[in-house]
Amino acid sequence: MTVDRLAVEIRATCEEDWETLKHIRLAALLDSPTAFGVRYETAAAYSEQQWRERASSMTLPEFLLAIDQGQPVGLVGGAVDPAQGYTLIAMYVRPSYRGKGIAARLVETIKARAMERGHRQVVLSVSPDNAQAANLYRRQGFVFLPTWEMLASHPGINVQKMEWRADAN
Repeated sequence: MTVDRLAVEIRATCEEDWETLKHIRLAALLDSPTAFGVRYETAAAYSEQQWRERASSMTLPEFLLAIDQGQPVGLVGGAVDPAQGYTLIAMYVRPSYRGKGIAARLVETIKARAMERGHRQVVLSVSPDNAQAANLYRRQGFVFLPTWEMLASHPGINVQKMEWRADAN
């Protein structure tokens, strides 16, 4: 499948997108269950109201969708952590759309949104064993930090923090 990069729209979700967000988020959790901090079963049990709140552009985390011909093909989220830092979460691109620049566009967009909100740094957590994701983030200017944590959804998996700084790029 060939994807025209210009045809894929990257946009923030709004409350009316709750079913679309639910669909792509659950697909991500089924496709890559050990890459996210929430389990499929937990997210599948969210109520309609919880999905509506997640999709609302008035709440954090905020989610961005990559849409191709009306269908969600990618997702990324941005959240503010307890220390008021900006965190990239929930990064996902459908397997048939990988390698087409969509992930890079999602990351670039979330970095821009962080800066619009006054953040000069974005952090994320990734398993160094997930070489494809780690390489994407490195190409986007992220560097590994000496900080590790257990993945909340799978305590046997350790993830490492990566950081992007606007002033370093």
